[in-house]
Amino acid sequence: MASGYGEILRARYATRLLAGTLVGRLPNATAAIGIVLFVRAEGGSYSLAGALAAVYGVATAVGQPLLGRLVDLHGQPRVMLPAAVVSGLGMAAFAFTGPDMLVAAYAAMVVAGLFTPPLEGGLRALWPDVLRKEGQVHTAYAMDAVAQEVMFTVGPLLVTGLVSLWSASAALLVVNTIGVLGALSVVMSRPSRAWRSAPREAHWLGALRSPGLLALLGAFLFVGTALGAITVAGVSYADGHGGDAVYGWMMAALGLGALVGGTVYGARQWSGAPERRLVLLVALLAVCYVPLVLMPGAVGMVALTGLAGVFLAPALACAFIVVDRHAPRGTVTEAFSWLVTTFTVGTSVGTAAGGPVVEWAGTRWGFAVPGLAGAAALLVLVCTGRAFASAGVGPVVAGSSENDRNGAAEPGFSAGHRA
Repeated sequence: MASGYGEILRARYATRLLAGTLVGRLPNATAAIGIVLFVRAEGGSYSLAGALAAVYGVATAVGQPLLGRLVDLHGQPRVMLPAAVVSGLGMAAFAFTGPDMLVAAYAAMVVAGLFTPPLEGGLRALWPDVLRKEGQVHTAYAMDAVAQEVMFTVGPLLVTGLVSLWSASAALLVVNTIGVLGALSVVMSRPSRAWRSAPREAHWLGALRSPGLLALLGAFLFVGTALGAITVAGVSYADGHGGDAVYGWMMAALGLGALVGGTVYGARQWSGAPERRLVLLVALLAVCYVPLVLMPGAVGMVALTGLAGVFLAPALACAFIVVDRHAPRGTVTEAFSWLVTTFTVGTSVGTAAGGPVVEWAGTRWGFAVPGLAGAAALLVLVCTGRAFASAGVGPVVAGSSENDRNGAAEPGFSAGHRA
């Protein structure tokens, strides 16, 4: 297992790109907690903090596929670095003006979210050119999914540490400065500067004209919903079983389960069509959500939460390959960005729906939402089976200066990405 990941990290530029992308995404990973802590430190209400964080999240969801399309058209450095700078300036304006000037605060959140650079999709577009070998790309996707779990664990700790040692406004400024430096590290690398998307067919739908991609996005909308619902139901459960400490252990277990599952999944090569494998992984993910409704004692609940996370990173890693197979030629970054957006929107929907369900029907029904959402995700993939299973076959493009190797104007699978 270690040798497989080590082989990837020893590849030229691989460690730099992975680390730079994770650091560059730090502002987005910590935005919600940073915004809430800053607003509260300035005397604002939880309602205002939640509203500002929601605006940031919606703006990010809108901006990712739009910026992803621009990256496909104009390259990574010309889009990602300016976007990172503008996003950082938006958050800096918020830190300096505070939440009292409501119009300025909301405008700053729109700017900071809308211009969040699509580093996540950009990295996945670069992996085939950095690694070359088909099996290594598959493993890199899994390592990417695992690294996200580490970032979403370390990021909040960094923010809270900066707040306690310095101030909430300083935390926003430091984290966003670090994010710009991470983006700079990525776009100044040779693979990022050399990357060019394949020529694309002009179409206003862009990547969304692929039926298989739409099926995948529909499924992961519900996967995100399940994850968002768990975070809310977990708070309600912890209130009656030990408070914040238990909630912290539950969320840590969720991340640890995903980390372990993704690590094991990426350590071996898988045969067969990734679409079929993804259906199985989503089914297992849905099944592992069901036991949460048992609501045992704190130790048992932490264990069940860890189980609920085991198949999340493998499902994401497999989804990355499926996205590549179904993305129309010249839209690879946009397609990956749509997956990020859909998952983010789904998480927000789950969080928003989880609160009323817990309030009206109780914690047990709150934990039933992830199971239902997981079943809905599986149902989407099954009902769209024909479109989802067919990646399309286009002419194979030999390696050239075009680093996006999707050879078909319509959805097709790049020759170098078979898994």
